[in-house]
Amino acid sequence: MNIKNLGIKTILSRCSIRLVLYTLVLVSSHLYGAGEKTLVIGGRASWNMVENRRGITEISSIRPYPVLILSSALRSDTEASLDMDLSFDAADPGRFADRMGHYRVKTSEGLYTADRRFARIGMGAALFSGNRLQNVNAEAPLVITPQPGALLAPGQIIRDFTIQFWLFPMNLENGEQILSWIASKQERPGDATVQRIQCTASKNRLQWTFLDFFYLNAPTGRISISLEGSKPLIPKTWSHHLIRFDADTGLLEYLVNGYLEAITYVTAGGREGGQVYYPRIGQEGTLALGESFIGMLDELQLYSRFITNPAIHKYPTQGGRVETRPIDLGGINTSVLMVEASGGRTSNLGGMIQNEHVEQGGFRFSDESALQFFIRAADSPYRWTETAAGEVSAGSDWQLLVPGTSLSGIRGRFVQIAAVFYPSGDGETSPYLDEIRIHYQPDEPPPPPSRLTAIAGDGAVELSWRPSNDADLAGYVVYYGTSQGNYFGEGALLGSSPINVGNRTSIRIDGLKNGTLYYFAVAAYDHVESAHIGAFSREIAVRPLRMLE
Repeated sequence: MNIKNLGIKTILSRCSIRLVLYTLVLVSSHLYGAGEKTLVIGGRASWNMVENRRGITEISSIRPYPVLILSSALRSDTEASLDMDLSFDAADPGRFADRMGHYRVKTSEGLYTADRRFARIGMGAALFSGNRLQNVNAEAPLVITPQPGALLAPGQIIRDFTIQFWLFPMNLENGEQILSWIASKQERPGDATVQRIQCTASKNRLQWTFLDFFYLNAPTGRISISLEGSKPLIPKTWSHHLIRFDADTGLLEYLVNGYLEAITYVTAGGREGGQVYYPRIGQEGTLALGESFIGMLDELQLYSRFITNPAIHKYPTQGGRVETRPIDLGGINTSVLMVEASGGRTSNLGGMIQNEHVEQGGFRFSDESALQFFIRAADSPYRWTETAAGEVSAGSDWQLLVPGTSLSGIRGRFVQIAAVFYPSGDGETSPYLDEIRIHYQPDEPPPPPSRLTAIAGDGAVELSWRPSNDADLAGYVVYYGTSQGNYFGEGALLGSSPINVGNRTSIRIDGLKNGTLYYFAVAAYDHVESAHIGAFSREIAVRPLRMLE
């Protein structure tokens, strides 16, 4: 709304209370010439202004100050079939825990935590030192015990299941046990058996053995199954391992890095279409990890369904997004001149972090990882339009931003920055954001007019002044009163103080009292949506008098 349409008297009356704070001296020019300012987000200034983060985490191991980066935690809190989830992100192995709460975790000597530099996913990985190689009587480094309601709780009859984890072997010697489930089965008195699931290293491959784990409906109908990887694993390299069972067909598959390595059918004839054997969980079962194993294990998960599309990328292919809160730049109609950014991309290959740092530009890298920036501004943080999911779209107020390039038309008291993070094509590299710098120019009110002069008349005063030097000038207001610095005058034909005189540089004010000394000052205003009035000109005193005939 333009100041003229709003009614200058209504607007300016709200300013009258503060007029007593001004003196008759000339207001110094530095009050209306503040110049360009800069606001820094991130870097030394922290990321506190970034409130909305989706798929983004903050880490401190890449640059001198924390950076924003894609989160490599691929777990889903909404995954209803997730029964066990061990991320190994805790700094102390004693704090390793099942995030789902279905299993109790116990650790012992020989187990350590590898930090984010070496972990495959998240902030850490379990590091096994092969303690049983030196002491065969030592406890397993990590023992997991099911609680009531868990998929592996005693007596459960399971249908579909999936086990997956990441493995980083140092050498993968024969006999190293990655995973071992042991329980007891007793179908009738005197007929006790040991139920096992074992994942063991053999000839640089992993071998899976299911002993008395699958049963027919008849209590005595049990079967043992073995599967082995077809390709040798590479030492000191992360690999993803997944074994899954489909209870409808009896299909049991073993995949490495998303590729099928071994397949069998847990059926009466060992072929598709036969009567299916189902997993039946024995008593007092425990799951041991890392017996005699030297290396790292990360993201152990157990699902109660047949996982068809395992997520094996380090970073989510859909990327992530951050938004700052609406940032108050201090004044309406502020111009955002430029937004600069610094950041880069990072990859982690077996503990060797490789970084590429850049300033400005498009933030698009050779491996297809990228950062994309958006901006919006308004004089009220409630005037922006949003899409249903808060996304950037043609229907929102977001505008594409290229860091380091000059901006035009981005104005408002509040500004908001968004950044979208895209991983590399293979999901192994993430862009990171180091710092954002917002350069802006406050829209200062016009400077006051100069050389204010007055000529006394009969019940009137004629005022004139030189124009205010401001490209956004819209007009002037005249203040008057009967004491210095107090402009609460009344009685003039044009109205009480202050008087909007429009965009003119002289005015005759009639209706004043002869013999009364009046004090006058003039201020300029610009084209903004509310009163944006500048400082007073110098004050001038004049006394109207009746003139001789």
